Amino acid sequence: MKMKKLTASLTALCMGVFSCQSLFGNENTGNADRENAPNIILLMGDDHGWDETGYNGHPHLQTPVLDEMAASGLRLDRFYSAHPSCSPTRGSVMTGRHPNRYGTFAPNYSIRPEEISIARILTKAGYACGHFGKWHLGPVKAASPTSPGAMGFQQWLSHDNFFELDPTFSRNGAAPARYEGESSEIVIRETIRFLETALQDGKPFFTVVWFGSPHEPYSGLKEDLALYADLPDSYSEKQVKLTSNETGRQTRRPLKDVLQERYAEITAMDRSMGQLRKWLADNGQQENTLLWYCGDNGTPGDGIVTSPFRGQKGTMYEGGIRVPGIIEWPGQISQPRQSEVNTVTSDMLPTICELLAVPQPERPLDGVSLKPLIEGTMTERPSPICFWSFKGGNGSDSEPYIAAELQSGTTPLVKMMGDLHTRNFRNFHHPDISSDDFDGHRVLLGNRYKLLVRGLGDTETRELFDVRSDPGEQHDLIASNPAVANRLQKQLQNWQQSVLQSLTGADYR
Repeated sequence: MKMKKLTASLTALCMGVFSCQSLFGNENTGNADRENAPNIILLMGDDHGWDETGYNGHPHLQTPVLDEMAASGLRLDRFYSAHPSCSPTRGSVMTGRHPNRYGTFAPNYSIRPEEISIARILTKAGYACGHFGKWHLGPVKAASPTSPGAMGFQQWLSHDNFFELDPTFSRNGAAPARYEGESSEIVIRETIRFLETALQDGKPFFTVVWFGSPHEPYSGLKEDLALYADLPDSYSEKQVKLTSNETGRQTRRPLKDVLQERYAEITAMDRSMGQLRKWLADNGQQENTLLWYCGDNGTPGDGIVTSPFRGQKGTMYEGGIRVPGIIEWPGQISQPRQSEVNTVTSDMLPTICELLAVPQPERPLDGVSLKPLIEGTMTERPSPICFWSFKGGNGSDSEPYIAAELQSGTTPLVKMMGDLHTRNFRNFHHPDISSDDFDGHRVLLGNRYKLLVRGLGDTETRELFDVRSDPGEQHDLIASNPAVANRLQKQLQNWQQSVLQSLTGADYR
């Protein structure tokens, strides 16, 4: 397949690219005004699926804080993670770009140092920027060129990956240290310390809080476990695979016991967000703080019992990529609203940039600004959302993008990978585009239809769903609507071409 450039119209259609002067060449940006600039806090659960909230009708879970946020703010009922797994989705939050553009293909693939993160943008705009919790875009140690600090955060207490009770974190890249207690509450406690300092310094704050919950292996406080002691006995009839907290290896346990621990983690995470909201209210910051919560991918197989959607974490069906999404901002969203507009984690950067009137990076973006949605004027997404699990090799024959010693993790976790209790990262140069690069499970989600494509040539398979009338993706329309599928697939291929151009490093030149 020959390389070709997208036309401006296709770029706008598929990616919502904005033509703005780059912040990093603009000397007139100025600093944020403490009195007028909104504070921004981005919160994310780890493996927290769409249905796992009380407000979405879960029959067992107690999530009173999320329920209250959904009842008072902007409830995004069609919110998506940019990828069905964690590291890629987190990259989309930082950059407003699909993770394949910079080689963050899967968990434990790092971001690239040349990416312009939202933290870099807001640091230049005068914000105090802090990261707390799971990072998973590269090691958090000081030497890493993709640590939170390297990506623009002035303060961080972070972990290379996920964590459980009594977690180990690195503070600002130093040697890891153990913190006693429930992990979500620890992360929020440290976040509040950072916010207090920002207030003392007279700065608006931008804070990213990525919880380690409810990712397996599961654990919980006694009082949280007690809330779910009476789950249906029928759940005990099924055994599920997950990590043993004792050995770090795979084991099998009754689903009922697993769910009790998973739900306990979700409730603790919910409670910690309540502690954060209370601090904001007590310190006069709630009205002017945009609080945005979401999950990073769908529920994994060891946690699904009530999802109305097809698929789970790792798949491109709704169960793998549709997640909870809520924006709470009392000063700007005074009346509760529910939105059926398609939205995605890649929208965060362009939304924040437009809200603060700071330029977006001069490179292809895959998100769109949701400022009109927050203001109540957006009724339909202006461009499709594209998803893609890259099928390229593991990069073993390619040149590493970052030296191995800089990609080695330091923060331990229970779940072992081989013989390691830590995680190492990778990213590779991809200077040339081949026809095989277009393979992998890819999706174009329009305002009504969703096209799913796998394979190439003779091995290609396609599915088409009307997800508005068929949210469970039970009725494949590919045979009855080939013209719609062909139109969407052409858009999808053009978008892939643009993504591959970025993967070669073209955006950095």
